Amino acid sequence: MSEQSIKFIAADMDGTLLDGQGRLDPEFFTLYEQLEQNDIIFAAASGRQYYSLMKTFEPLEDRMMFIAENGTLVMHQGKELYSCSMDTRSVFDIVKHVRQIDGAYIVLSGKTSAYIETKTQCAIDEISKYYHRCEQVDDLLAVEDEFIKVAICHFDGSQEHLYPSINALFSASNKVVVSAKIWLDVMNAKASKGDAISYLQQHLKFSHQQTMSFGDYFNDVEMLQASYHSYAMENAHEGVKIHARFTAPSNTDSGVIKVIKQHLR
Repeated sequence: MSEQSIKFIAADMDGTLLDGQGRLDPEFFTLYEQLEQNDIIFAAASGRQYYSLMKTFEPLEDRMMFIAENGTLVMHQGKELYSCSMDTRSVFDIVKHVRQIDGAYIVLSGKTSAYIETKTQCAIDEISKYYHRCEQVDDLLAVEDEFIKVAICHFDGSQEHLYPSINALFSASNKVVVSAKIWLDVMNAKASKGDAISYLQQHLKFSHQQTMSFGDYFNDVEMLQASYHSYAMENAHEGVKIHARFTAPSNTDSGVIKVIKQHLR
């Protein structure tokens, strides 16, 4: 098939589009202009908050598409295209359980803002990387918002210290995914980056074969499966690479940009 038939590109952020220090290659902005000229939609598809993504892509915030919070919210040109919220009672049950896990820090993600209880500075520093709009509250169970995700950080490892108990208790009615070495996300059972892309394929009229995506961790698996041109980064978790057709150079080698430039040529 012709490479020019690609109509939609989605790229994860941390470990994928961003370098090892969490920086965006300035060359991306020139590349984005080329994509627009070729009528190709580009989406930043991340576990990060929508407001955090807007900050990263500030010059393009009114033009770009954002698949935020691991696919639970899709925004384009400031308008909501898709969302997948959680049942409030389920959210509060998760919060109550995670409070009992030593070393766990909770971020309650709503459409209006993110919310935290912790006053531990190292946790606040880590959380602020991904949540640009975040309120500190006395009690997460008193927050009123439309909740789209519960994110939990554990500096000793999310797969080891969070996943076993949270998956056992809540996976029957929610999606529990290890999104990074120290992060775990709990979402609506129907939510994922891949589900968001499938929705966009149907409503924006582009196909699986016209879709390209890039990822590095387990929260990217469904996105890779929803894309014919699926790329796992060279630095991706080995368990993720088996779900991709192709491999891109590492995030520290601007792999996403290099592959897209190849296709444009």
